[in-house]
Amino acid sequence: MSRRSVGGVILGLALASGLVGSASQPLPPGFLSAFHWQSDDPLFGGFSAIELASDALGFVILSDKAAYTSGSVTRDTAGLITGITAAPMRLLHGPDDLPLGLYRTDTEGLALLPDGRAYVSFERDSRVAEYDTLSGPGIVIAKPKAFAKMQLNSGLEALAVDAEGTLYTLPERSGEWSLPFPVYRYRDGEWSQPFGLPRRGQFLAVAADIGPDGRIYLLERQFHGPAGFAARVRRFDIGLDALSHEETLFQTVPGQHDNLEGLSVWRDAAGALRLTMISDDNLFFLQRTEIVEYRVPD
Repeated sequence: MSRRSVGGVILGLALASGLVGSASQPLPPGFLSAFHWQSDDPLFGGFSAIELASDALGFVILSDKAAYTSGSVTRDTAGLITGITAAPMRLLHGPDDLPLGLYRTDTEGLALLPDGRAYVSFERDSRVAEYDTLSGPGIVIAKPKAFAKMQLNSGLEALAVDAEGTLYTLPERSGEWSLPFPVYRYRDGEWSQPFGLPRRGQFLAVAADIGPDGRIYLLERQFHGPAGFAARVRRFDIGLDALSHEETLFQTVPGQHDNLEGLSVWRDAAGALRLTMISDDNLFFLQRTEIVEYRVPD
């Protein structure tokens, strides 16, 4: 059982015992909605990444068991989610065009390109695979030596792509609380590690996205045992060899949301920036799949 599955069991037992009370506390400024998504699909749950279309009506979602789906969102006049329609979940394939093996399926990050290509990051055996389409075979792109040295079950978690097609990825942990998260950049067929992302407290990196404003957004979570999960989103300006203008957009107290793991940043019809996040329920029946949205300032 993975570390996150153990965490899910602990949290589930806490929920069953009535120990989680933070969900009733006021939510951070900018909170819009939390939609509880349910499905009878046998591959449903354990979601680790979400990508919305520019109109925030279409989506692609990935689970940490190498299953994905696409679909559409229904919204009311205020732009809040009222329903979701999704295709049956399908399994990602490896380079042999067969479903990935049992210990090759820890998929965490998803980045979509305008031409239909997709990139997926894997945590257990840290790597990034390229897909011409998600329904086809995935080819692992060259791996730097640093990927092999990442902590067990704490490898590549967050993945984002900018408007020029440059990839950014980082691990869930950095090795020490005092060490920044190393950010790896893939551009022109080569990896580099141009900068780090500063750690603040004991939050772990779980998702990233490049917003329509060109800044990188980082979703982090911290597990508080019986109290549940806390979530935080920070953003940074991206420079050639450094990140700058760090800003914390929101931080929840434990238990206000489930285990948020996927992030998509977009701009609504009124021009406001929104964050859409999806939770990983650890495939545990006492947790839930939530799609949570916040509005944040430019």
